[in-house]
This record gives sequence, C-alpha cells and structure tokens, in this order.
Amino acid sequence: MLGIIYLLLCFGVGWAICTYAFPGIYNFTCRTYDNKNIYLSPYLLLLPAWFVSGVLSITWLVYLIGFLARNTASPLTIANAIILPMALLFWGITFYIKRIKNNTLDDEKLLVCKDSKTRIKEGLLLGGIILLGAILMWSTFYVKDESLYIGVTVFSDFSPHIGMIRSFSYGNNFPTSYSHFAGEDIKYHFMFQFMVGNLEFLGLRIDYAFNIPSIISFVSAFSLIYVLALKITGRILSGVLSCVFFAFRSSKAFFTYISKLPKGVNIWKALWENTEFIGDTPHEDWGLWNLNVYCNQRHLAFGISVMFFVLILFIPHLYRMFETIKEDKFSFKKIFFSRESWEIKSIRYPIALGLLLGSLSFFHGSAVIGCLLVLFVIAIFSKHRLEFLITALITLILSILQSRSFISGQAVSPKFLFGFIAENKTIFGSIDYLDRLLGILPLVIIAAFIIGKWIDRYLILAFLAPLIFAFTVSLTVDVTVNHKFIMISCILLGIFGAYLVNRMCEKKELVYTIAAGIIIIMMTITGIYDFTTVLKKNSRMGKIVLNMKDPLTQFVRDNSDSKDIFLTAPYTINQLVFGGAMLYQGHQYYAWSAGYDTDYRDLIVKKIYEAKTPKELDTLVKENNIRYIVVDYDNRISSEYNLNEENIRATYKCVYESGYDEWKMSIFDTKVLETDIQ
Repeated sequence: MLGIIYLLLCFGVGWAICTYAFPGIYNFTCRTYDNKNIYLSPYLLLLPAWFVSGVLSITWLVYLIGFLARNTASPLTIANAIILPMALLFWGITFYIKRIKNNTLDDEKLLVCKDSKTRIKEGLLLGGIILLGAILMWSTFYVKDESLYIGVTVFSDFSPHIGMIRSFSYGNNFPTSYSHFAGEDIKYHFMFQFMVGNLEFLGLRIDYAFNIPSIISFVSAFSLIYVLALKITGRILSGVLSCVFFAFRSSKAFFTYISKLPKGVNIWKALWENTEFIGDTPHEDWGLWNLNVYCNQRHLAFGISVMFFVLILFIPHLYRMFETIKEDKFSFKKIFFSRESWEIKSIRYPIALGLLLGSLSFFHGSAVIGCLLVLFVIAIFSKHRLEFLITALITLILSILQSRSFISGQAVSPKFLFGFIAENKTIFGSIDYLDRLLGILPLVIIAAFIIGKWIDRYLILAFLAPLIFAFTVSLTVDVTVNHKFIMISCILLGIFGAYLVNRMCEKKELVYTIAAGIIIIMMTITGIYDFTTVLKKNSRMGKIVLNMKDPLTQFVRDNSDSKDIFLTAPYTINQLVFGGAMLYQGHQYYAWSAGYDTDYRDLIVKKIYEAKTPKELDTLVKENNIRYIVVDYDNRISSEYNLNEENIRATYKCVYESGYDEWKMSIFDTKVLETDIQ
C-alpha cells in the first residue's frame, strides 16, 4: 500500500511543482506552435509532466536522506518516513492555496477537451498505448505461483538491474556500488532501479514495483510525442502516426528476411515459426532497435519522456524567431545580436527545466545528452537564447556534481569514432548501414524536408543531431550504447514522416491514398513483426524462473548487506543475485561496457580460486574485501582457472550448502576461519 501511495504522491507533488514552475502549461495544448487552434486534451501533457517531475524530486530526496542515514539499521525507513509526509504536506498546502484559498487552478475548464470525437480518438489511442505497454512489461517480468518469470529477451540486462534493485530493497547500498562490480563506484545510471527497489521496500511485490512505473513511463513517452506532433503539425492523424512509427520501427529487415528464405518454403509458416529477431546489421539479433528495448531498459522510456517534455516547452522560441524572419526577412543582426534574441522572457521556465533535466542524469544519461544536442541546434535560430543557456548550465552543473559524487575518475571518455557499429566505417559504408537499418525512413524524411516549410526543415536538422552524434562520438568503451541516440532521432523524425503521410491522405486522390498506405506498411511492418517476435520468444522459449522463497535467496538476504562482496563465477541472473548479493565480478560484459576494469578482476578471481595455501588465499581475500566465496558447478568446470576447492574448505567455514556432487553449491564465510593462518 505504501508503494502505491508513493506513486500517487509523485503525481501530486509533480502537479504542485508544475503549478509553480510552469503556470502557463494548462493552456499549452490549445494551439499549435504556429498559433492555430487544435483539439487536444491537456491531460496528455499534464499527467506525464506531473509524473516525471514528481518521480525525480521525491526519488532524489529519498535517496539523499537514505545516504545521510546510511549508518543506521534501515536508511530507507528513515528516508521514507521523512520525505513521504513532507511530500503529502507540500501537495496539501499547494492544493489549499491554489484551489481552495485563491481558486486559481489554472484554466480548469480547459482540462477536458470539448470536442467529443477528439476525446474518443484520444481515449482509443491512450487505451492502445496502455495495452501495448502492459503486454510488453507483464509478458517479460511477472510473478506466478511464488515464482518470478523473466523473459528470455530481457534476462541479460535484468541481471544488473535486479541486482541493483535488491541491493536497495534488501540491502543498504549507500554509498552506492554496482551490483556486478561490487566495492567500487557506480558508473551506471541507477536511480530508476533505486526507485523500484524503494517501491519493493515499501511493500510492492517486485513485479508490480518494476512494471507499474515502467508502464507509466512508456505511456508518458507516447503521450508526449503525440502532443509534440500535434503542436508541430496541428493534425490528429499526424499525432497518431507518430505514435505508430514510434512503436514499430522502419527497416528493410522484414523484406530481406523474406527474400533470403529458400525457394519452396511457406513464407507464412516460416514467419510464424521464427523466434529470432530479424535483420542483417550487427546486433539486430539482440532486439536492439525494436520495442524489446523498452522491456529491457525500463528507464529509457522515463528518460525520453523528460526529454520530450523539455523540447515541447522550448520549441516555441524557435517558432517566434522564424515568425520574425518571415515578417522582416533574414537579418543577421536581428537574429543573432538583437536584444530579443537573447533576453529572458521567463526565468522560471529555464531554471525549472534545467533542474528537471539535470536531475535526470543518473536516471538516464543518454536522454540528457540527446536532449542537449537537440536544444543546442534549436537555440541557434531561436529567440531568448539565454534561457537555453541557463537550462544547459544548470543541467551540466547538476550532472557534474552527480558524476563526481558517484564516479571515481571520469564519467565518460569521449573520442571521435566515425561509423558507429557499421561493418565498413566509411561514409558510404555508413550510408549502406543506415539504408539497411532504417529502410524507407530516410527517403520519407528527405521528401518531408523538400516539401516542408523552413521551420520544418530546421527542426528536421535539429532532430538529426543525436543520430549524427552517434555516428561520430563514442563516450564509452562500448559504442553500441549509442543506439539510443539513433532511436531518439528516429522517434522525433517520425513526426515529419507522419506529417508527410497525413498530407498525402488529405489530397483525397486514390493514387496518394495508396501511396500513403504503402509508406505506412513499409515503415511499420518490420517493427510489427519484431513485436510478434518479442511475444513469441517470451511465450515459446524458456524463461528464467526464480523462486520467490528460495533458501539461497533468503540466506543472502539474512546474512549479508550491500557491503558484503561475493566472489562467484561470472553470474548473470540466479537466486544469489536475486537475493541482492553484490558480486565481485559478475558477467564481464555489464561491468566492461560501463567502464570498469574487468581484466584486473579476472586476474584476481583466478588467483583466489587457484590459491595453494590458506595464507595466500586469506591475503588475497582481505586485499579485495571479499566476504563470501561461492563454489559451484561453474567454478568446477571453468576453463579460466583450476579450482582449488580443498584449500578454500580448509581455510574458511562453509555456512551454506545445497545440491549434490559436482552440482553442489557451497558458500564460505571468510570471517570464520577453519584453521589458524600463519
């Protein structure tokens, strides 16, 4: 129950924050950016804004109080006991002042769209998005009959995610350390997982704690892209198609897959029986570009929701400048050196948006970078550029403060790297890669650019900024993570693809209607098939099944906290990780891609498991702060080292054991010696 109250308070506090920070937001959906009337429910903007604002503020406050109370028995108990009543009080006071005392709930009559047909359309759209989000989240992560089922398409990323969640709900991970590289700093944006861990701590079962905020974030992202599309185009169909193109990616993968089927094979049967993600670009078999990403990385939808909200509020400055250019023609002095091109119209907006975007850094850093890239391009030809600068400076200051607090050394190591993950990292090789990856989308956007207004063309260039960044800069050792920048660009550019199709349909000529239908099919069929593949993989293939009441999980919970480091085989997800165990060296990819020195720890793991004497073993254990040593089947068959199990048994007491023969799992407590070590 407390977990549900937490989520409700996020909406309530978010409402209060937006009431003070963005007083004009309630009538923001009445007109397009070029000042034309539209029928659009403000709730499609307000509810996501309230949610992200409330989550960011409350979650950070709970974390900070928990950090200050880290030396107590239960930091989260103290943090929630302080912050939740304060949040309720803040909402109550604001509600009293705004609604009861002053009766100034901004334009309350505008909160319901007056057009009944539009309400029905929006209701159907919202219902479809909620259904899609619920299917994706609950089909990949759910509890049934005291067992947790994790889908085969998400279990890899869920290994560190669940480890981080349980390090808070079961442990005391303050100062925070990475669950798959325990004992050092935290380089991974973990705050969404912290929120989920806190929700579980407050009583929500782990699937509810993870799925509910994930679904709300998913719906928020789609709602905001719909609002942005209507603000730009003024057309409902453009908004709907923008959501469709958001969900179902454009790609040639479907057509190339069919073309490679052997002669005589039943195409429909082959499509039905296939359970692998299709595509011939690197890592498409991971489901890197489709809806599975939002199942795998639950914090991504939350991050881009904040990004879309910030863009929605900043883009009017661009339109005002283009109106000036249209009226007075192009004047270099007036565009770049006039007072109105730099003056601050409202100091409240840039400060609030800077705080919002800056506090997102450890929820999803890529969304922050992607947003700043787009804002930078937009700011060049916008009015009130100082507002952009203020937001950017606040964002950077908060991001740097967080990075220095959580990370030892540099947060990122940017370097020039052309070509992303294209096989041939040349200009033509990259064009070929994008052609195979994005299908007809680039051609559609080129057409939209040609026939669009100047403001549309400039927005297309701004929305391309994250994609260009992805193909020229690598921030980490694993450039593959740049795929999120490409996805962000494709989602935003999809608005203009939708607008082009919408304009073709408006011509009401058969040839244009047929062409529009063909474009829609070609832009969505791969994504739709990917969606069916997500469902097939998670229903037909074996899931990871974890016992909610497993003795090993309970042992970890009862006998360790987040400061106790477990030496194990390179685990991904199992009952030990599910118990919140902090691994010295989990599966190397997670830590390596985050920037940790996994090679060094591989060497230490080898030395400890191969140690020949109790003294050698105990010295290594103490130097690396190992509390528990796990010996199981994976250690016994390892090709990386020759396990000296006898030495471990002779040195430390076995405090947990299960299984038989070579499948036996034994856990040794390094604080309890079996022999005197000289």
